[in-house]
Amino acid sequence: MAAEPPSGWCVYMLRCSDGSLYTGVSNRLEYRISQHGAGKGAKYTRSRLPVELVWTRSQPDRGAALSFEAELKKWNRSRKLELIQEC
Repeated sequence: MAAEPPSGWCVYMLRCSDGSLYTGVSNRLEYRISQHGAGKGAKYTRSRLPVELVWTRSQPDRGAALSFEAELKKWNRSRKLELIQEC
């Protein structure tokens, strides 16, 4: 698992129980992951528990995090898996 960034905004990826990948942003990563794990996160992850944090990257601010998240969501699965394996 990738190390948690110190504080501030980050983009993260979760691997869901069905093998799919979920990408999100947060400024409180540990709390957000616990929300996903408790079934109180995104609707997408609620039906795909348990989830595992597989990648994260710090961003300078919310805008940068949202922009990078949008970019990642356009990537195909194989490109996302390559990014995860680089860590």
